[in-house]
Amino acid sequence: MTERPFLVSGRNTIIHKIRKLDLLIVNGDDFHPIIVTYKGIKKYEGKIPENKRDAKMMDLELVDVTSSEVFGDEKTLLFVQLLNGKEYKVDYSKQDTSLFIRIHQDSIF
Repeated sequence: MTERPFLVSGRNTIIHKIRKLDLLIVNGDDFHPIIVTYKGIKKYEGKIPENKRDAKMMDLELVDVTSSEVFGDEKTLLFVQLLNGKEYKVDYSKQDTSLFIRIHQDSIF
């Protein structure tokens, strides 16, 4: 079994831990997907890969929040911790506003 490039912490926190793979976080069908790199986080505008194999070819790790191995259901509020020490708050109830993705903690180191 290979090591996943992220950790799940608590009820709504994802920790990015491998620099060479970006995380493509999908939270159900109604919400925008987001991409997490080692430098930042933003709304994903591209085509979502059909499966994890296609995502690996694009140097992405497909993270489905609704799968049982992550959280098991859709989340309205999600926290994502990056490799650079910043923690972002993703508020899906505000997904079409400037408050969709905000810095929650600037640096934890």
